[in-house]
Amino acid sequence: MVRQPHDQFAKQILTDLLDPLGHVRINHEVHGESHYVDLYFSPFDTAQTDLSQLGLLGRMASRPCLLEPFRNQPTKSDVRNCLLKLFSIQNDLQRRQLRQGNKPLLEEELPFYGFWQLRFLKYY
Repeated sequence: MVRQPHDQFAKQILTDLLDPLGHVRINHEVHGESHYVDLYFSPFDTAQTDLSQLGLLGRMASRPCLLEPFRNQPTKSDVRNCLLKLFSIQNDLQRRQLRQGNKPLLEEELPFYGFWQLRFLKYY
């Protein structure tokens, strides 16, 4: 469900930029309560595109990450909710690893959060 036209636009731009580099999941459901991450990205093992061309986004996309674009500055509550989603996903991934008899994931293998504040200008 789209809360704002900005939300859909930001998700589409991020998807278009990241799709050649890895798996993009829009509105990824977080287990537990009914929460969704706007965009969950996990890079391919060997990306076809040079990540440096995307600047900061390319650096963030060099490992699994959760992206939540905000039009306005996120509130403290927004940040807490994003962190809750991050910790829930990290915990779920670690439990899955241990259930399969594998070692826990290293810190750099766990997704991190990218907070994006995107501003749009109106031209008249």
